[in-house]
Amino acid sequence: MPLSSLNEEQNSAATTKLGRNLVIASAGTGKTSTIVGRIAYLLKSGVEPSKILLLTFTNKASGEMIARLEKYFPKSIVSKIESGTFHAVSYRWLKKRYPHISLKQPSELKTLFKSVYEKRNFKRLNFDIEAFSSIFLYDQYSLYQNASMDTFDSWFLEKYEEHEPLMDIYMHIIEEFEAEKKLYNFASFNDLLLWIRDDLITDNILFDEVLVDEYQDTNTLQISLIDTLNPKSLFCVGDYDQSIYAFNGANIENISTFTTRYEGAEVFTLKTNYRSTASILSLANRVIERNERIYPKKLEVGRTGKSYPPVLLNYNELFEQYKGIASKIHKSFAPNDDIAVIFRNNSSADGIEASLREAGIPCRRKGGKSFFEAREIKFLLDLVSLLVNPKDMMAFIHIFEFAKGVGSALSKEFFQCLTHFGNNNLLKGALSPKIFTLPKLNPNKNTQLGLFDDDLEIGSASRFISLGLDSNIMKHPLLKHPRLNKDGAVFFEEYSKFLKSVQNCKSPSIILNRAISSTLYKMVIDLLSTQRAQLKSGKIDKKRKEISEERINRKAKLLLELGTHYNDLDRFVNAMVLGGSELSEGNGVNLLTVHASKGLEFREVYVVDLMDNRFPNRKLMSRGGSIEEERRLFYVAVTRAKDKLFLSMAREDIIKKLNFEPSPFLIEAGLIGS
Repeated sequence: MPLSSLNEEQNSAATTKLGRNLVIASAGTGKTSTIVGRIAYLLKSGVEPSKILLLTFTNKASGEMIARLEKYFPKSIVSKIESGTFHAVSYRWLKKRYPHISLKQPSELKTLFKSVYEKRNFKRLNFDIEAFSSIFLYDQYSLYQNASMDTFDSWFLEKYEEHEPLMDIYMHIIEEFEAEKKLYNFASFNDLLLWIRDDLITDNILFDEVLVDEYQDTNTLQISLIDTLNPKSLFCVGDYDQSIYAFNGANIENISTFTTRYEGAEVFTLKTNYRSTASILSLANRVIERNERIYPKKLEVGRTGKSYPPVLLNYNELFEQYKGIASKIHKSFAPNDDIAVIFRNNSSADGIEASLREAGIPCRRKGGKSFFEAREIKFLLDLVSLLVNPKDMMAFIHIFEFAKGVGSALSKEFFQCLTHFGNNNLLKGALSPKIFTLPKLNPNKNTQLGLFDDDLEIGSASRFISLGLDSNIMKHPLLKHPRLNKDGAVFFEEYSKFLKSVQNCKSPSIILNRAISSTLYKMVIDLLSTQRAQLKSGKIDKKRKEISEERINRKAKLLLELGTHYNDLDRFVNAMVLGGSELSEGNGVNLLTVHASKGLEFREVYVVDLMDNRFPNRKLMSRGGSIEEERRLFYVAVTRAKDKLFLSMAREDIIKKLNFEPSPFLIEAGLIGS
């Protein structure tokens, strides 16, 4: 039975009497085993399985617990237990009463919200303050639903007092939005919980016990739903030191005020850690004890064997840090999928991912987009790939899709044209065409002239005289293509200039440097940064565009840094492009944000960029975060490690010309003097 495998502290919690019970389950102390043991105890005690509700934060977590129970109880019994996430369970209940309800994703509801928002012409109102965008207002409304029992206007004006002149308009938008949803039976994820709570559907939903996993991550709305359900017994499991979702509405007060909100509540503590070594736990304790102790606890070691002390990796330069970590991982005896690199900010992951790629080490990235999947990096790699393999039509299409008004179909035609002009050599066709007649791209259309009609072909290049193109470009046969527009012609000229600048060059770093400094790439940067800075209203946020441009340039410089380690263009392309799909398949080193790492464990863990302003992230702290939350993030990161923990920092960033100070957490851990 599950109970027989529990230690004394786990068993004491799992077999406690019905009531209001809170289990403080620190990292690696076996909270899942305790919850499974608790449900087994309830079933053995005669509680009807249909009277048990298990609420988790992922369906995977509830599925794993149910699967464990099925090893000891018949499936016919276990299947009657109500289990799943707050939203999944609420949706099942609502569908029984409202079969026509239509659950909509946030992206769909944002579109509806925008349609309501755009009926208002804020410009004509002549307020001194600019109205928030529809997307920002929607996000704030969603956060309010999770985080507050107050009215929206009161909650909102506490944060943005200067927007009081616009508050009536904001409220009217929200009221109309809610009316539209009701008209079409639309429901948001928040609505699932709100309707269950406010429509008092729970009158006929009675449970002997409700079990809540990851209780520290609950928000105000979820707690109000639990209180509305008012079960005979409540069994909550969580750890206040792992509360890291305040930005998403999680309220740490839910766990800190448990004993004051529920009279006669009992608190149990699981303090024996079976995951990490003594030295790792000692470091974690030294740091997290700086936070206020809501409930007294101290992790104890529950495993034996050799203990490796945590290691501080201190590098002079940021990129040197990433290469150094890749080198250490290359020499490690641990399987790749049992190694994790954990970071506070996504920008940290680009350098380590690129360095692992260079070293031929496969990796998997969770909690952020791959460095090599970024459009600005793919564009540069496509430019280089075509120099190695001029027959790579897909690389050409990806490049020319950046030209305004030129899609994939037209890009393919341009590729066929240039290859034709160069006698099956794309590069020669672009720079020094040997054939000046247009190809028959579509034999089924006009068998004499192919795709192009005579009146379109003759003199078509004259359309571009006003652009001031180079005389050689004006003579190029591609300009006869009837569907080539002015933007496409300018793009082609800049592409030709780039090709001419790297003729006969085989050095990856020189080629990349010329690509990055080219007008062609500047056009790509402008297009991407503009797209990424566009608000839902259609306006371009200038500050956001500047930030986007900076990030694009930083990624380009990172790729350029990689190129300096190669003398041969073929080898560089093979490592960066051709090997990319192989390295991303199967098992690999785990690249994780701290949030994505929660609940996981690895034999070997590297926590990177432990410098002040990066980890802790002072910028996010200034927007409503706190040093306590950042310290909890550090605690979560280091307690993912089972055997070996490496804490890494750098002293400068030569690209941005920044100097760094060590993270205060390294000082608190005793690895660096204050």
